[in-house]
Amino acid sequence: MSGLPYSDEYEVHRTMPEEGTDKQRILAMMSDLSSRENHVWESGQCSGTMYCGDHDHYDFLNEAFAHFSYVNTLQRDMCPSATKFEAEIIAMTLDMLGANSLTGTNPGGLVTSGGSGSIAHAVLAYRESAAPSTSRPNMIKPETAHPAFAKAGHLFGVDMKIAPVDPVTTQVDLDWVRANIDSNTVALIGSATNYGYGTIDPIGELGAIALEHEVGLHVDGCLGGFILPFGRELGYPIAPFDFSVPGVTTISADTHKYGYALKGTSVLAFADQSLRNAQYFYLTDWSGGKYCSPGIDGSRSGGLLAATWAAMVHLGRSGYRRYAEAIFATSAQMQTAVRSHPSLRMMGQPSFLFSFTSDEFDVYLVNDFLRTRGWRLNGQQYPNAIHMAVTRPQTQPGVVERWTTDLAEAVAFALAHRDEAPKSGAIYGGVAGGMTAEADEFIKAVMADMMDQQAAIPAP
Repeated sequence: MSGLPYSDEYEVHRTMPEEGTDKQRILAMMSDLSSRENHVWESGQCSGTMYCGDHDHYDFLNEAFAHFSYVNTLQRDMCPSATKFEAEIIAMTLDMLGANSLTGTNPGGLVTSGGSGSIAHAVLAYRESAAPSTSRPNMIKPETAHPAFAKAGHLFGVDMKIAPVDPVTTQVDLDWVRANIDSNTVALIGSATNYGYGTIDPIGELGAIALEHEVGLHVDGCLGGFILPFGRELGYPIAPFDFSVPGVTTISADTHKYGYALKGTSVLAFADQSLRNAQYFYLTDWSGGKYCSPGIDGSRSGGLLAATWAAMVHLGRSGYRRYAEAIFATSAQMQTAVRSHPSLRMMGQPSFLFSFTSDEFDVYLVNDFLRTRGWRLNGQQYPNAIHMAVTRPQTQPGVVERWTTDLAEAVAFALAHRDEAPKSGAIYGGVAGGMTAEADEFIKAVMADMMDQQAAIPAP
């Protein structure tokens, strides 16, 4: 046994086979594994991850991808279709995010490899556009903003000042932001929505602060970018968060989440192309020829551009609006079930994604029980909380009813076992008494071991 998944059913390849394997045999194995793994989310009991869940839609995107799966978008002279797809993806996203309200600027964008890619490109752009007098640039990041900002800051030498958030609203502390801007601050960050709680930072107020201090403002709409605009059109009380807000200079929005494209695409939208162009890379005297790159990646898949374009054009605004309506309505029903239990407390004022905790017991006891019923939720810490990112699979008939029933039984279980330590809390919950240096090192060691196992050479 190698320890690898499925090693007891399928051959483990420790070396490349001398003779190739029959195509149909390979495809049959992949079909079997895919079918089994799809059951994890097809029931609608998995938070986030699978945003579309429509196999017919996936088949359509796979067909679009296949026409350009072997195309490298670097060779635009050979495949100008890549320019058509990418330019129109960016244009449609800019329009959706209110770029038509901008005056005196020339909006633009990049299609990146995902949310972390869009965030990294934004941080790089702000660093490259910093004034020459900037000694070491910094950005102000709410504690709830995605860790990808910290990763990008680490990679590009941009300090991240961590702003506290209000424990009730989960929104960034604006007074702290104002007090901590300095001459090296190049941009502020706000989330719409944040990953943990599904709440939206006060983007209007952040925009005013950014304008006052002449710094940028990045809105992380990786989660909300392709659903909040349609929620607003449907009349949900969502405050403006896009380019219609004065001071917003960049927005990240993931096409591979609520844009219903294939995994591996996101859009980074710029209020003005000059900021985007600041992070272009050029090497004009290389012996291999003149080199330029609009982003961190070199080669990129033409298939992903084609499939993303196909998803947006096929669904259209009415399709996105229809799916948003079902998701918001489903989330509201699921939130109502949470609020019906006095021992549970909602974190802030959430949107399509919601998170809850408890002041009477460790909420991971609820998670323990729900796992026995097939639910796969996401965990937070400080305070311990669990969240559900509602996607299209949850809008299937019967899912809300299962949630309501199973949650009620989970709360009863938690109340009855409140003096016990939850099993899932050891994995997802915070360290009792707060993080320490020893706990930090131990957790890092465990996480490193998990990653090592994923990339390990299978044992004989």
